[in-house]
Amino acid sequence: MKILALSFVFIFAMGVAFAQETSAEKAATSELPSLLSIYKDIHAHPELSGHEEKTAVLVAKELRATGCEVTENFGKYDDPKLKCYGVVGVMKNGNGPTVMVRTDMDALPVHEETGLSYASTVTTKNDEGRDVSVMHACGHDAHMAAFIGTARALQRMKDQWSGTIIFVGQPAEEAIGGARAMLKAGLYNRFGKPDFALGFHDKSDLQTGHIGVTPGYTYANVDSVDVTVRGIGGHGAYPHKTKDPILLAAEMINAWQTIASRENNPIDPVVVTVGSIHGGTKHNIISDEVKMQLTVRTYKSEVRDKVLAAIDRIAKGIASAGGVPPDRAPVVTVLKDQYTPSTYNNPDLTKRLVEVWKKALGPDNVEIVDPTMGGEDFSEYSLPDHSIPAVDFHIGAVDPEKIAQFKKEGKELPTLHSSKFAPVPEPTIKVGIIGMTSAVLELMKK
Repeated sequence: MKILALSFVFIFAMGVAFAQETSAEKAATSELPSLLSIYKDIHAHPELSGHEEKTAVLVAKELRATGCEVTENFGKYDDPKLKCYGVVGVMKNGNGPTVMVRTDMDALPVHEETGLSYASTVTTKNDEGRDVSVMHACGHDAHMAAFIGTARALQRMKDQWSGTIIFVGQPAEEAIGGARAMLKAGLYNRFGKPDFALGFHDKSDLQTGHIGVTPGYTYANVDSVDVTVRGIGGHGAYPHKTKDPILLAAEMINAWQTIASRENNPIDPVVVTVGSIHGGTKHNIISDEVKMQLTVRTYKSEVRDKVLAAIDRIAKGIASAGGVPPDRAPVVTVLKDQYTPSTYNNPDLTKRLVEVWKKALGPDNVEIVDPTMGGEDFSEYSLPDHSIPAVDFHIGAVDPEKIAQFKKEGKELPTLHSSKFAPVPEPTIKVGIIGMTSAVLELMKK
């Protein structure tokens, strides 16, 4: 009798799991036609970071249609003149855990070259007043479509979960600061601190139908650093009467690369990139100063502190060795308002969800992928101490035949932020819905 009872329990549990998987896929499939229309509309009408007014209205409308209690224009930037277009939808279904589900909403100043029938032709003025083209070159349009589909699916499947879901439509991910603005406005104080935080992002080198995820660090700390090298200018024919900041800057650029190769543990990744350098006005004039802009990528906080200190030390040391007087020492500024902390996927939660996704999509369609040195402010939601278990997973967005073709020809696929990047809409959105819905059901199952 015990064996029969245990068998019955096992069969019943497997049946429930199968029903959940089937329901998630069925819900995703049934919603796809309308979601594709929403996706194409968003893609054709992108809005820059901090200007997501119409996009936020659409997201709020769709969340409201699923029965969510919706709050619009939520968030508080450091600059009081800026309006935040954050959207928060709360779906309650009895007692249970609180899970946060997040999408980003903003687009990029990129001129689209995909050739799609629904390609963006939008141009607008950026915050500096310059005319720019606008494109969803990072797939946030697909994220929003999958986010809306997830809300619809979970509304239909309330018999399978209990608790509270906080749907967050976040502005200004690309510009850095959107997540911080939501938290600064009291996201957790007003709507409740979640027990888990979930996010997703399409991946430009992962085939459709697949989910990719990285346990532990998956995105890097991102720091922007301004360096002003101050010299003593003069005539190009008489360099001995000057302190040439261009030469000093060149030495600094090379020396900064030794931070990774000679000052840091090789198993802790570090990237120091000089993305911009400006100095001088004419062939035969040695300038007074050179300005550089750096992006610095790390994972661990202690490595970040060490690298930033080394950048400052090396710059000032080279200037001093070159005879620059102390009052003309380089000025090294770490832009605190542009800092994004590294994204850390809770290993236990990741392992738990991988098993769920393997059941939902098949074991061959879930991959453990390498971490990247890109940045993602989803990291803010798990808080600095990672006290909120969080997972940000990848959705495959590229036709596998295209991946094979480019590999055969020795070419690189269009990356995120490329004018030629666009996810294959239907399978990307569908897998996003299945992945997020099945994850939420696992964490909130009755």
